Amino acid sequence: MDGPNVANWAWGGYLAPIDVSGSEVPVKDQLASTVGTYKDQLYSFGFYDVSLAFFARKSVLNEHGVRIPTMDKPWTKDEFDAALAKLKKSGKFAYPLEMGTGGSGEWWPYAYSPQLQSFGGDLIDRNGYKTASGSLDGKEAVEWGNWFRSLVTKGYMAKKSGADPNKDFLAGKSAIQWDGSWNAAKNADKLGDDLAIIPPVDFGDGPKIGGASWQWAMSSTCSNKDGAQEWLKFSRQTKYFVDYAKATSTIPATDAAARQIADYQPGGKFEVLVQFAREYAAVRPVTPAYPYISTEFQKAAQDILAGADPEDALGQAAKNIDNNLKTNNNYAG
Repeated sequence: MDGPNVANWAWGGYLAPIDVSGSEVPVKDQLASTVGTYKDQLYSFGFYDVSLAFFARKSVLNEHGVRIPTMDKPWTKDEFDAALAKLKKSGKFAYPLEMGTGGSGEWWPYAYSPQLQSFGGDLIDRNGYKTASGSLDGKEAVEWGNWFRSLVTKGYMAKKSGADPNKDFLAGKSAIQWDGSWNAAKNADKLGDDLAIIPPVDFGDGPKIGGASWQWAMSSTCSNKDGAQEWLKFSRQTKYFVDYAKATSTIPATDAAARQIADYQPGGKFEVLVQFAREYAAVRPVTPAYPYISTEFQKAAQDILAGADPEDALGQAAKNIDNNLKTNNNYAG
């Protein structure tokens, strides 16, 4: 199951808690984003995570006098906006920035709510998870919405990207792409040492990316829970964390596994993606309301790109989420 939905499925009674104590790999050794809990009980774990990053050609950034940022000194909002303005002015790109706006579903909160959070807003007030008002429609959130819309009005980004944004980036149609680590190997194969893997922008409240990917859980109707838990416990061996990451081109969920994969071990060409996942990952709100929150955020963000007033769109989303919370008694129980 997808990590952000664990709380909803556990609350709904679809999942049973799991006990993997005594397994080779302790849960505490995993990236926090690869473990699913609800009400202090373990319900799921994943063997890997993915990371968002900006991809660019070093040669293109150097040609246009754009600094290649590092984790020690990521781009600021002003610096990022100035870089996009330079790239747009060059006339070489119809849209210098590619952020996958043709995507759908969970991509929207996964890709764009970390930017909202970096502005200082959030999808919900995480102190109790009882209201979205003030977090999703507060001053900082509206600032994010205005900035997000400006990417379209200034011609920096397409309102709806093409069917394969990564293919367009590799073809040189865009200069900077906001994408996932799942395309890192393809990009490196094509661009070699010219590939720059760039951390997220610090919009004021620190760089942030989405966290959590696909995880294993146990259904509440499982006919042999003891057997299922023994299999889960057995699977928690470092060699299997390694196998999963290799097979899926993803970030291994433990440092021990990362050290056994050339690209992700210290000094490896994708080690920085492991660091992004460790330092920047913000899990989506751990609340049974999350699937509803996800849908509301996607609608608001799409409306903003289509020209809706950010304050109105985010305000309506916050009201809808609060009504959903009240209807479900704040998902108590």
